[in-house]
Amino acid sequence: MTAREIIQKKRDGKTLTESEIVFFIHAYLRGEIADYQMSALLMAIYFQGMSFDETVTLTRIMRDSGEVLDFSHLSGSKVDKHSTGGVGDKVSLILAPLVAAAGIHVPMISGRGLGHTGGTLDKLESIPGFQTRLPLSRFKKQVEEIGACLIGQSEKICPADRRIYALRDATATVQSIPLICGSILSKKLAEGLDALALNVKVGNGAIFEDSATAEELAEHLIRTAAAFNLNTVALLTDMSQPLGVAVGNWLEVCEAIEILKGGGPEDTKQVTLALGAIMLQLAGKTKDLRSGMTRLRALLENGAAWQKFLEIVRAQEGDVKFLENPDQYPAPKHRFEVKASEAGFVAAINAREIGRLCMLLGAGRQAVDEAIDYTAGMLIHKKIGDPVHPGEPLVTLQNSGQSPDNDFQEMTRACFSIRRQPATPPKLLQKLFDVHGVHTITEIG
Repeated sequence: MTAREIIQKKRDGKTLTESEIVFFIHAYLRGEIADYQMSALLMAIYFQGMSFDETVTLTRIMRDSGEVLDFSHLSGSKVDKHSTGGVGDKVSLILAPLVAAAGIHVPMISGRGLGHTGGTLDKLESIPGFQTRLPLSRFKKQVEEIGACLIGQSEKICPADRRIYALRDATATVQSIPLICGSILSKKLAEGLDALALNVKVGNGAIFEDSATAEELAEHLIRTAAAFNLNTVALLTDMSQPLGVAVGNWLEVCEAIEILKGGGPEDTKQVTLALGAIMLQLAGKTKDLRSGMTRLRALLENGAAWQKFLEIVRAQEGDVKFLENPDQYPAPKHRFEVKASEAGFVAAINAREIGRLCMLLGAGRQAVDEAIDYTAGMLIHKKIGDPVHPGEPLVTLQNSGQSPDNDFQEMTRACFSIRRQPATPPKLLQKLFDVHGVHTITEIG
């Protein structure tokens, strides 16, 4: 077989055999298949899709392209969480220490931000000294001793996915459900998990704006994970506006600190508690999600989750003095309030554009090797449904690079749609998916 024959076969909508997928991925990793040929196959998959068996095979090969961790010697469950990406989504920063404080092992391999969505690794690295590039031996030891460790993907974990994802972003083939399934699940399966909680976002700030496609993704992820006996639950949540009030690396760390200390925005807290409760139930710690949320809320209020976060940061060489005293963190050189020019109610927010503008401020990157301005970002003062008066601040912009000019501020103002009539905020927690089907939020309590 040849790379050209396999590309042509998928281009024509035919099903690839296991041996063809194995050949293509392994030859690509050996350098025998060029990036342009892999890009051609990715585009063919984007347009023609993959069967369930093809998706399972792709996931398995990418998982086995590197080391697969084994935590079977640890008592209790190993559970992780993955989000499909959003604007202002700092949930992992709170969730990992919170669930670890509840007695669950959380081996978390996270990603960087690219485009309009932020990355957990960039947020963690805004903490001076924090190390996300750790040897796998140290990663495993920290999970064993502390209960959680947050690192980035390495050449030893799913190297096939690492290389293919960079091409997917460059070739505009990210929005392919089979490729998304393979990418997410290969990494999570390589972590040696017992169970997985997924946060699938839907809305203008998510990878898929429409509910039907987001739900299709959730169902594919659940079914593919089941083929590997990985117990998985997916929570569908709204991303038609930024989550919480902070967008940008250090700003999001500060919001996470507030929540870990028992305060913070209710929407960020609600998503975190719901996902945490799913993780507790998957681990057999609670019988239902309502009791799980109650237990986790208590860990926020009594300081246990906050102390676990400090423990994780110290173990990964972060300077906790900035967490304990955020005012000591370097201040941004520029800070501007963008104010409303009319009265009414916020009817809609363009979350995707907010994310893109934050990237242009310096909080994100357009290319993988671009530097990050950790002080850059936005504080959102008005959310959907809030009343607005002329001159009231909608958002505060900040960064330490090039000062945002008047045009930039106008683009930011244009992200907020203000109407005379009152608006209803979107439902945050929408649906729950598991191997038994789809459940409404009222069913999960």
